[in-house]
Amino acid sequence: MPTFSSDGLDLAYVEEGQGDPILLIHGFASTKEVNWINTSWFKTLTGDGRRVIAFDHRGHGGSAKLYDPNQYDTRLMAKDALRLLEHLRLQRADIMGYSMGARVTAQMALLYPEAVRSAIMGGLGIHLVDSIGLPTSIAEALEAPSLDDVTDPMGRMFRAFSDANKADLKALAACIRGSRQILTREQVGEIRVPALVAVGTRDTIAGDPHALAALLPKGEALDIPNRDHNPAVGDKVFKQAVLEFLARRP
Repeated sequence: MPTFSSDGLDLAYVEEGQGDPILLIHGFASTKEVNWINTSWFKTLTGDGRRVIAFDHRGHGGSAKLYDPNQYDTRLMAKDALRLLEHLRLQRADIMGYSMGARVTAQMALLYPEAVRSAIMGGLGIHLVDSIGLPTSIAEALEAPSLDDVTDPMGRMFRAFSDANKADLKALAACIRGSRQILTREQVGEIRVPALVAVGTRDTIAGDPHALAALLPKGEALDIPNRDHNPAVGDKVFKQAVLEFLARRP
């Protein structure tokens, strides 16, 4: 597995295909494989003639593990993504993130607009602005002795997901405590790249995609029918909408 260095951290990445580059940024407690390869996103995008790149966030998958919440600021993770593009000698790419990865995508589009050809934010709507993210009770669930000790339903879901992926639970607990940055409405209005905001109609985590898209100068919203937060990632309606969005963006 190839790696690149970001501020002294070794972060794992993978790439396939040729053509216009698109960088995929996974969600909290996931990995590049779980979020993007196992859901057939790599197959979908390479089949559309694109160079597809994904990496494991700090604290996740094959990347370096950190235990200080301050090291998981989404602005730092946006810089990780930028450094991967620099490592690959790419001046810019389309950027697609899901959930926490969408927060990172938004930060990247705000801070490094010259590197972002377009921004696709899945699993995150207006909560980019009015919510700091998943509850910190999830961190407590990750730090519990075992899944049997967790009673909170959302905590149980993330603990079981993390256990199944053999994740570093201590690193993930630090991540959820540190990656809680929001953008103001004014900052969202400064994101001038073409943007697609896609959220499942049963998603209770993300917030309204139409409300966020309305704040983006070049934003558009997509309702992913009858999907809640996790199953929406690999939905065929989402995939088709992304291909159409990429085909028509400048």
